[in-house]
Parts: sequence; structure tokens; C-alpha cells
Amino acid sequence: MCGICCVVTLSNQHTIHDFFNKDVLSCLRRRGPDSSQQLIKTVSDLSYECLFSGHVLHLRGLMTPQPLEDANNNIFLWNGEIFDGVHVGSLENDTEIMFHRLTLCSSEVDILSLFSSLRGPWSFIYYQGSRDCLWFGRDYFGRRSLLWQFSNEADKAVCLTSVSVYSECGKEWQEVPASGIFKIDLKACATTKSLSLTLFPWKYSCTEKTEEMFINVLDQISKGLPNHIPLVTDESKLCLTAPVIPLNKTIADALGEHQCTNVSNNNHTVSVETLQAFLADEHKKKLVHRLIDVLSEAVKKRVLALFRVKDGKTREIPSTPTSKAHVAVLFSGGIDSMVIAALADQHVPLEEPIDLLNVAFKIKGQSKQKRASKKHIDQEIQLDLLSCQENYEGVDVKTDDHLICFDVPDRITGRAGLKELKAINPLRTWNFVEVNVRLEELKKLRQQRISHLIYPLDTVLDDSIGCAVWFASRGEGFLSNQGELEPYKSSAKVVLTGIGADEQLAGYSRHRVCFKKYGLEGLNKEIGMEVDRISSRNLGRDDRIIGDHGKEARFPFLDEDVVSFLNSLPISEKADLTLPRGIGEKLILRLAAVELGLTASAVLPKRAVQFGCRIAKLESNSEKASDTCSRLKLLSVDEV
Repeated sequence: MCGICCVVTLSNQHTIHDFFNKDVLSCLRRRGPDSSQQLIKTVSDLSYECLFSGHVLHLRGLMTPQPLEDANNNIFLWNGEIFDGVHVGSLENDTEIMFHRLTLCSSEVDILSLFSSLRGPWSFIYYQGSRDCLWFGRDYFGRRSLLWQFSNEADKAVCLTSVSVYSECGKEWQEVPASGIFKIDLKACATTKSLSLTLFPWKYSCTEKTEEMFINVLDQISKGLPNHIPLVTDESKLCLTAPVIPLNKTIADALGEHQCTNVSNNNHTVSVETLQAFLADEHKKKLVHRLIDVLSEAVKKRVLALFRVKDGKTREIPSTPTSKAHVAVLFSGGIDSMVIAALADQHVPLEEPIDLLNVAFKIKGQSKQKRASKKHIDQEIQLDLLSCQENYEGVDVKTDDHLICFDVPDRITGRAGLKELKAINPLRTWNFVEVNVRLEELKKLRQQRISHLIYPLDTVLDDSIGCAVWFASRGEGFLSNQGELEPYKSSAKVVLTGIGADEQLAGYSRHRVCFKKYGLEGLNKEIGMEVDRISSRNLGRDDRIIGDHGKEARFPFLDEDVVSFLNSLPISEKADLTLPRGIGEKLILRLAAVELGLTASAVLPKRAVQFGCRIAKLESNSEKASDTCSRLKLLSVDEV
């Protein structure tokens, strides 16, 4: 994980520092606390100037400060992880590997081929000194943040950065679309005294209708650009090859050919036994094990691709019983986080703890309505669990006046999930980190920090999810030790998150609405759209939020092999929305959970984080998720 930034100006009227905000620098340094340095490149004969700022969170190989520069004036900033496609040895650093490979590229085709081969999240900025070109972009899913800001026409400047700060009087920032790789020909721009962009978009294969695709993507991106910034494609129509296969939109003639006949569509009793009945079908079981295999491999790459650090020395070391956690999971006890935790357990060294980060926001009115609120939440959980309530008996629910106000739904299901994980592997140290947030702290840190990280997104939903993820990933809370709560701060630099499961497996309530209205054809279309827009709706924001703590977000469900496997299946193999909540959505994942030994969590219906942690109802009950959030506009850069 790194914070990267580049400013380019063609104007002599301003210095390069006029376009580089010191508050942005502070945000970048928090993303990359292990090394920070800057480099200015002035090309006098062409009258352009570039500033490169790199901030490193050291996770792999030898410590490699950024930006990197070679004798040929090539400069590189990298914020990514190579998990496959280009070999990176266990003692090597992927930033150095990528820079070396880029300097060997002799043509645009070579550069595009290199980035097409990568598997893993990335954003980058590459100054190709020999050709006076600046290349930049994000991976296919947009798992790493990159923003751009263009000056007015007279100033002729552009700024690229991992994170920014909101300013009422400043120019608008936008997320760089994860639609391909962009190039700025600085020599041509210096000659014309105007900025222009060339896009090399992603496409699946040569069979795709290239001309139509080019027109659509150019039109979509151009709408968000200032009028004085033209966007074109390469004359040869060069593209990147998408790292995943297209979505299978096949609709079986006989729906439910492999469905279990023991499951009645009118049966509203949801149980683990219902899922076990599905697994009696050999075809279904085979697909489930293929999912487990590919998802397990994705988790393995993400929990092992980091160094364990001891005594300040960066080296691979054996774990000891007193080891600190290096891996954490954003954990609600729901199906997505439970499967990730169970798979992480298979690959993280046994002596090493795994941190389960569980966030709760204080429920209003607890002092007067303590018992009533507890009863309401218990009823809600029981309704969610349906016939699996008995699996949650004995879960410790605190009755202390100061703690019961944090017994939100996700806290209760989280504790229950902890019991399941302990049953699967009692030898593992599972750190269930209770992150408790009060309204006063939420308001203060939203204004000082979180709002700037969410920016340029601005909806009520962005506020709710962004705040919840920021407090959870910070990892400051309490561990329960024989009934006593002890303060704890997670040391994990890698944070696993389950995002991507709902989008691919029809996990949201809107998928049921879509299916009811438009059938499987409409559901296929909705799922395709979900993945296409996940970069702009979620991933850039979550990367900025989690990265603010000097931690790296990793997304197993968005591993290229996982997505390709799920894309290869018709929708009827992944979900069955004719079945009740807690079974039909994400059906194949629920079956995988049962095979992994999970029980009650396998049939928990989807509960969005903003409702599970109770932040959605903390400040206003009348807002819609899509409304512009007024709280995000009351910003301050104090202590940024």
C-alpha cells in the first residue's frame, strides 16, 4: 500500500508547489508511514514540470522508497500488489519488478501487454522520460484509489493522487475511471500549450465490437472531464485485455435442473439442513468445491504475501505463541466475513492470531430503554436466524449499562460467529475486537478525517459505510478476557474484506426486486452492472478509508480467478431467489460455508453494514441512502 501523487504543469505562471496541497501531503503520509520522498522533474526545453510524491507502507520484499528513478529519466510510482501474472520472488519487491519491466518496454503494445498480464490490485503513475509521456491508471476493478484534478484552461495543470481533501473553493476532484490506462503526451501538450488524454480501454477479446466499445467508453468518461480536456483513443485502437472472462448470461431452459427437490419454495423455515440437502446433489457439490478451492487460493495469496516483522528487522520469521496479528478481517459474523475468516485460518500460521474487527455505534436512548432495546435486537436476530436460533444460545450478551448500548445486531452475530470459528479451530487465537463508537467521536473524526477520505463521493450511504469501515479498520477496541474487557489495538497491516460477494451472487435486496420484476434476464443485467460500477461505488472509497490507518485492504472475492469462475457459471448455479432470504441469495457461497464447517452463519440473511452496526439510524431517520449527505460538507482540515 502506498500513497502516490503527481502534479504536471505546462504553465510558467505558477510554481509546481502552487498545485500541491500540504493537507494532501499529510493524507498521503498516513497511507505510507514507512517512507516519504518527493522528486521534481523540470524539462526546460519543453517548458513542463512534474512533481512526484511517494509514500510507502512496507509489506513485501526489501524496503523500496518511492518514487523510483533510473538513469534514463524514467520515474515510477506504484500502489499495488502483484499476486500473479508477473513473477515476484518471496524476497523481491513488486515495485522494483514492475519498474524494471516497464523500462524494458519498447512500445505502447509492450506496456499494455504488461499491465494486461497483472493479477492483483494496482494504481500507478509512470513517467517515460525517453518519450516525454506520463502513463497512469487503475486495475480492472479499481481496487486502488486514484483521483485527478484539472486546473482551469489558463493554468494548464493536472494533479493525480491516491487521496485528497475537500475544499469549498478548490477545483473538483474526481476518481480516475477504472476503464483502462491513460497517457499524456507531454511533448505534444507542451507544443500546443494544452492538456489532452489518450485512453487505452479494457476489453475482453478481439471479438468484442471495438468501435462501439470505444465510442461508449469515451462518451462516458468525457462527460466528467472539463470541456478544455479532450479525450481520445489511440489511432491503432490499442487496448488492454481484461483479466477476467465475460459474465455467463445463459438462462437454463429448465430452471432448477440441479436444484434439490426437497426444498419447497413455500418453505420459510431456513436451516443448515436445507443447505445440506442441496449438497446431496453431486453436480452442486462439485461446483461448491471448485469455489472453495479458488477462493481459498485467493485468500492464501492475500495472507501470505507480506513479511512478518520482528525486532524492527524486515525478514521472514517463524511465528511464536506471542506473535502479533498481521491479518485482520472486517467481521460482522455474516456469511462473507465468516467464509473469509475460515479460509484465512487455513493459511495463516497457526501460532499467529487473526483479528476479527467488529464495529458498533452506540444505540440511542439506552439509559432509559436498555431492556427494551436489547429485547428488540434479540428479536431481530432471532427472526434473522429463523430455525437456527438454537445455535446462538449461550452467546455472551453483556448486561453492563455501559456496554449493552453497543449490542447492535452485528455485535451479536459477530460473537456467535466467533463461537463457530473457535469450534472449527480451537487452537487458533481469535481476537474478537469490539470497536465501540460514540456519537461525539464519530462527529469529531468525520469532520477532521473521514469526510476527506470519502470525498469525492458524497451520499448518505457513502457516509455510513465510510465511517463504519474507518472505525473498524482502525482496530482500536477491546478484547474480552474471562469476562473482562481489555483495551486492544490491532497490529495487522492487512485487512481482508468481503466486498464483491453480494455484487456477484445477488446478495442485495435490490436483486430480489429486480428478479421479481424482470426475471433472470434482468437479474443477469443487474449483476453485470454491479461489477462494472464497483470501482466508483465502493472500492476507491474503501481503499482511501482503510489506507488512512497505514493498512492495506485486500479483496479475496475480487481475485481475478474467483471472478472468472463465478462469471463462468449461469446465474441459476450461483443464486436462487425463488428461495427464502438466508438461502436463495449467495446460495453457492452458503453451501461452501457448510462444507467449511460453518453452521448458523451459513443461513444469516444479508444485513448491510450501516444497519448491522447501527450507524444508519444514529443521526437521522429520514434520509435516503442516495441523498447528498449534509454532514460530509461540514468539513475541516484541522489536524489532517
